[in-house]
Amino acid sequence: MKVFLAQTDTTVGFLSQDPKRLEIIKMRADNKPFLKVYSDFKRLKQDIRIPNTHKRLVRHACKTTFVVKKQAFRHVCDPYHARLIKPYGWFYSTSANESGQSYAREFSQSVSDIIVEDFRGLCEKSASKIFLLTPTKIKQLR
Repeated sequence: MKVFLAQTDTTVGFLSQDPKRLEIIKMRADNKPFLKVYSDFKRLKQDIRIPNTHKRLVRHACKTTFVVKKQAFRHVCDPYHARLIKPYGWFYSTSANESGQSYAREFSQSVSDIIVEDFRGLCEKSASKIFLLTPTKIKQLR
C-alpha cells in the first residue's frame, strides 16, 4: 500500500493502510500502534465498538482522538481530508516527521509515494486532544 503525505484535519501527516511501511518511515517500535482515521462515523462503527454512553461524543467531536481497548481512532470532520480517505474507508495516520523531530518538508516528501497538497498547503499545526474511553468514564490523555 502506498504512503500519502497530506494535510490532515490536525497537522501534516503520513497516511497508509500498511502499518509496517509507516513503522519503517518513522523508525518506530512495532509494538506502538498507529491512530486509525475514518472518513465517517458509520464506517468507524463497523470496526470499533464504542461504549454506548460515549457514542454521541465521538460522533460530534472534531480534531479529537479516542482510545478504546488500546485502539486509537478518530473520524474526520474536515471535508477535504475526508474526501481523501473516503475511497479507502480508513487509514493509519501519523505525523509527517521523524520520531521525536519536527516537520521537515524535504524528509516527508522523500519518503512519501503520493503527495496531496491542496489550497491549504502543508503546514504543521497543533495535535489533537486524546481521550481514553471506558464503559463508564472518560480520561483525557493529552
